[in-house]
Amino acid sequence: MKILLSLLLLLVAGSVAAEPGQTQRFAAKGPVQAQLRIHGSTDIEVFATVIADYQRLHPGTEIIYEDVIAQDMYARYLRERSGANGPDMLISSGMDLQAKLVNDGHALAHRSAQTEALPSWAQWRHEAFGISYEPVAIVYNTHTLPAARVPRTRRQLLELLRAPDAPLAGKVGTYDVERSSVGYLLATQDGQRGSMAGALLGALGDNRVQLEERTGVLLDRVSSGQLSLVYNVLGSYAQARIDAGAPLGIVEPEDYTLVVLRTAIIPRTTRNAPEARRFLDYLLSSRGQQVLSREARLRSILPTQRDSAPGRSYRPIQLGPGLLVYLDALKRRQFLDAWKGSTRHQAPTP
Repeated sequence: MKILLSLLLLLVAGSVAAEPGQTQRFAAKGPVQAQLRIHGSTDIEVFATVIADYQRLHPGTEIIYEDVIAQDMYARYLRERSGANGPDMLISSGMDLQAKLVNDGHALAHRSAQTEALPSWAQWRHEAFGISYEPVAIVYNTHTLPAARVPRTRRQLLELLRAPDAPLAGKVGTYDVERSSVGYLLATQDGQRGSMAGALLGALGDNRVQLEERTGVLLDRVSSGQLSLVYNVLGSYAQARIDAGAPLGIVEPEDYTLVVLRTAIIPRTTRNAPEARRFLDYLLSSRGQQVLSREARLRSILPTQRDSAPGRSYRPIQLGPGLLVYLDALKRRQFLDAWKGSTRHQAPTP
């Protein structure tokens, strides 16, 4: 198991992650008794250890896992849900899109001892369930950004972006919120939580911020030194690279650290609801959570209540109808127009 984990971490650090849309079939370890189709936004090589452990318990289950970007997952499900190869489970960090599917009646309810043990903010209507959580971090290259200049708060990041010597000009990145549903979710949450959001976006634009759709690409660029710092990215992917030797550091901002839930829903169109329910209960069990934490390097949902105790900066994004506000077409268009206006670099007037 340690050899397998080391290989997986090297794969992550070496940027050979599966491309979105890649599908992997995990053959049953015995006579096939069930099949489970999962669409997930978590990289296949990260989630493979979880699937392998589940098949140790249930060797008769064949699992087909498809790596799908969160935004595409939502659109594709609505387009293809009645097809013969529709998913039995959707696992995504796009909490708002998962909540939208629940709100619109596309998810099955599930109750069990495992789901009842979740914090109230980590499940909604017994139809959407947090299986792990992701602190949203600042990640920097330890070779190109001196430790003394590493920002610990958003105000410090703003000061660094405005510094006269412009150390981050052309060397800072974040999600492209037009293409990344997780990036859009985080940007709207920042806008609701802090009065500094507008100034920070403007300073990012002034520094010619580099925009990418996926976490892995941003981390590739900061690991190689093309970028010195990336803002508002999922921390677990960075930690896996650090464990494999990448020259990265992680900052969970001290003013507040957003916490995204990786959520699972069982779509109403599943052809194998019993197996999907069994897999969900495994993910939320003590064993499943240990595999997620120790081997997949995704943070367990079970200790989150302790981690977010008073005095810590964690601010979990709560599953629920509040996530639907910025999915309204008009609000989304207005937000994106304002975001693009702020982040678009304006050349100085001669």
